[in-house]
Amino acid sequence: MSCTDQGPSRFPAHPFDAESHDLDDDKLHEECGVFGVVGVTDAANFIALGLHALQHRGQEAGGIVTHDPETGFHSARRMGLVRDNFTSHEVMQTLPGPIGIGHVRYSTAGGKGQTAIRDVQPFFGEFAMGGAAIAHNGNITNAVSLRRELIERGSIFQSSSDTECIIHLMARSMGRSIPDRMEEALRKVDGAFSIVAMTRTKLIGCRDPLGVRPLVLGRVGDGWVLASETCALDIIGAELEREVAPGEMVVISAEKGLESHFPFRSRKPRFCIFEHVYFSRPDSTLGGRSVYETREAIGRELAKEAPVEADLVCPVPDGGTPGAIGYSRESGIPYAMGIIRNQYMGRTFIEPTEQIRNMGVRLKLNVNRALIRGKRVVLVDDSVVRGTTSRKIKDMILDAGAAEVHFRIASPPTAWPCFYGVDTPQREKLLAATMTEEEMRKLLGVDSLRFISIDGLYRAVGEAGGRDPAQPQYCDACFTGDYPVVPADMIDKGFRMKAAAE
Repeated sequence: MSCTDQGPSRFPAHPFDAESHDLDDDKLHEECGVFGVVGVTDAANFIALGLHALQHRGQEAGGIVTHDPETGFHSARRMGLVRDNFTSHEVMQTLPGPIGIGHVRYSTAGGKGQTAIRDVQPFFGEFAMGGAAIAHNGNITNAVSLRRELIERGSIFQSSSDTECIIHLMARSMGRSIPDRMEEALRKVDGAFSIVAMTRTKLIGCRDPLGVRPLVLGRVGDGWVLASETCALDIIGAELEREVAPGEMVVISAEKGLESHFPFRSRKPRFCIFEHVYFSRPDSTLGGRSVYETREAIGRELAKEAPVEADLVCPVPDGGTPGAIGYSRESGIPYAMGIIRNQYMGRTFIEPTEQIRNMGVRLKLNVNRALIRGKRVVLVDDSVVRGTTSRKIKDMILDAGAAEVHFRIASPPTAWPCFYGVDTPQREKLLAATMTEEEMRKLLGVDSLRFISIDGLYRAVGEAGGRDPAQPQYCDACFTGDYPVVPADMIDKGFRMKAAAE
């Protein structure tokens, strides 16, 4: 296996990076995105494009592994953005072959901004029947206990990532093929996983039995594609075949084509509802539904549940835009771009003096003063996590001369941490975990604050009867505290689940 891995990025940490700026720090972040392709010429080029389309799912680091029949496995892992690392001819020519997988990530373990090159996926392992690489979106909730057991039995870990547990479990399996070993390994894993993996000739995709995280299957020419979202198929001109089903493993090879297996005990799916609200790109589709149209429907439901007399409906860019359009159409209040995002904030825009740091959100967002002055404004945002950004945006709107500010949030209050692959603050740092809606309104200093109800959210995603508390259709633990998989590692660390807390 040739390796072009490198150490820390040539770009230093900077207060105006997308991943460090307070505007983005006050949002929840997906852990990663995955992409794989087989049966094409120069797979790495397709992978780089696919990862670029999935960049919103992870901006700290990325990696690509390919295999060439003549020269074997090749790998490149980098800190930073795809556009900065996987566009040069010098790098891409080191990744030959017709099959490959890729990964972009945020870190959850170890803290934000603590990613080391050793934690960047895909991970590679050499087995008796040949090499294999694996990339994982999600989180293993029993990784600590698995890791402890594996180390006691002699495994040597080289990263802090829970994904490496899968490699070691595969190494200990007696399965006759790599897909067999992966099946056996994943049966010992709890939590959420959407996986793309590869051998010399096979592309493999797998989702956990609940299907918490997304994974789609597509065709490009005579080849096949696996990706976290449909927008990554669009960028390479691939056609969507279908979603990989919860609990399904697909194995694709030139010899046998597409094979489908269901190695896990069947369970009622619990797809992450926050994918509809925030994580997925609005030009993707989930479960056959346009993400954009779903978010507009959330705005309509919000307008029905929380009407207010106002002059303008304005989105908080960019996540609040579809919801604001829906709110405006349902309420009849005119839609307006009252806040403008500066799309060209560079990494080294200006030296990070204290005076510049204090400008905070204003470096990325600016109020359209001529539009806002004297108006009663409804601000629509996708979520409130810590509330720090919401307060700053409210101050900007008032400074611009708004008569009133009303916040409408296109998701229920985020009151519980996610343990299935989302970078979530500790529970006590979530505003909704310790405050009522009225207390949050007072803290933010706005004229009114309303969140969509959990039933309203369910109606917007197509469940006409709302949420069934006895059998929820989605994973909504971040809103309800109803965890479909017990977060064993976190309970061992003292986390109290809802029933115990109450």
